[in-house]
Amino acid sequence: MIPVLFVRLLVLVTSNLKLIVVALLTPILLFSIAKLPAQDTLRRQSIHQLQHAEHDSGEYLQEPVEVRPGIEVLFDTHLDELDGKSVGLVVNHTAVDKNGAHLVDRLLQNDFSIKAIFAPEHGYRGEAAAGQHIKSGIDPVSGAPVYSLYGEARKPDDAMMKDLDVLIYDIQDVGVRFYTYISTLGYTMQAAARNNVEFWILDRPNPVNGTFVEGPILKKEYTSFVGLYPIPVRYGLTIGELGKMIVGEGWLEYPEAFRPRVIRMKHWRRDLWYDQTTIPWVAPSPNMPTLKTATVYPGMCFIEGVNVSEGRGTPHPFEWIGAPWIEGKIISRRLNRLRLPGVVFEPVEFTPVMIPGKALRPKYQEEACHGVRLVVTDRSAFQAIQTGVYMLWTIRKLYPDSFRWREAAIDRLYGSDTLRKSIDSGAPVQEIVDSWQPGLESFVSLRKKYLIY
Repeated sequence: MIPVLFVRLLVLVTSNLKLIVVALLTPILLFSIAKLPAQDTLRRQSIHQLQHAEHDSGEYLQEPVEVRPGIEVLFDTHLDELDGKSVGLVVNHTAVDKNGAHLVDRLLQNDFSIKAIFAPEHGYRGEAAAGQHIKSGIDPVSGAPVYSLYGEARKPDDAMMKDLDVLIYDIQDVGVRFYTYISTLGYTMQAAARNNVEFWILDRPNPVNGTFVEGPILKKEYTSFVGLYPIPVRYGLTIGELGKMIVGEGWLEYPEAFRPRVIRMKHWRRDLWYDQTTIPWVAPSPNMPTLKTATVYPGMCFIEGVNVSEGRGTPHPFEWIGAPWIEGKIISRRLNRLRLPGVVFEPVEFTPVMIPGKALRPKYQEEACHGVRLVVTDRSAFQAIQTGVYMLWTIRKLYPDSFRWREAAIDRLYGSDTLRKSIDSGAPVQEIVDSWQPGLESFVSLRKKYLIY
């Protein structure tokens, strides 16, 4: 009897062996799948998501370098050299140390009397929108007169310089030719030189590093307050190095013996981006909220020269580009096909609004705009000016009936009428980019003798 039952049981098990194996293995397989969602998900992600993941993965993170900007070096080692001198300042809200203490406050704490303050575009407190004229006044902290250099006057006159022994410049710029702080630098150096006043520059990092140069050289006939020197759009110098070059090359008139004094940073290297230092980011102007903005700005500022929104009046100026007549999916697809280095484009919709102190009358105010969001995936490979040129070329090609130049604006920003006329004539866009190379090579050679770091 037992053998018969055993045989029947064996037959039963054998015939249902597959079901038994499946039943036993199913929990194991389900557990394994649950443990591996990331790999499976990556296969299903779009190229934009994958590059977002790479961009947000911390590839730029490293141990930050303990850089000491010029303001801190001044108080560390040079303060006694100001004893007995009548001091004037060219400053805005960015003239702070790593603890957020302003140069005005630190000088007052050390019993120095400030005789005059000169304020650039956006004002002494950095609260005025681009292009908004600033009035002069009195600084309530120091009691010193605050002379606006972005109102009725762009240059200090001799009366403003009266009784000054030294004029100290401390403003954070973004390393771009059309950022007007560097025009204020040149004009205030002229005023100091004309009145036998010492001129000190408290040096600060170039936020987008000091190695890379890009873009066309400005032609002399297109000189303006948004382009005062024959330099490329992205020039790869600190403000101290640029000040030395402006004087050394005679781009403005200076007495033969005049030289600005640069209070050098400590521990800064040319290859460093701003977030690779220990210096906290302070927005240099209202529409420059982050280093990401500063990274795309050298090329996306060209959008100011056409009837397309550069994103003013939104949370992401210069990162969101669009217009009511652009189709975001179409233009993002077309731009991504170009495979421009270090950047991808995503469709975006936004509505510019008036923002006091940031965007008083943005393009297409209260109108729905469609366009692209720039996602920089590799900032070391990204070429902002090339990207801006390709973007203008693409928008005009896709929307010739809607696209319009603001001729004076684009020519000032580019530094000549070459871009506008080349695109209008149908010239290959890469030829426009390649045309910069001879000028860039000459500039790089010329700037070598002015490098401090």
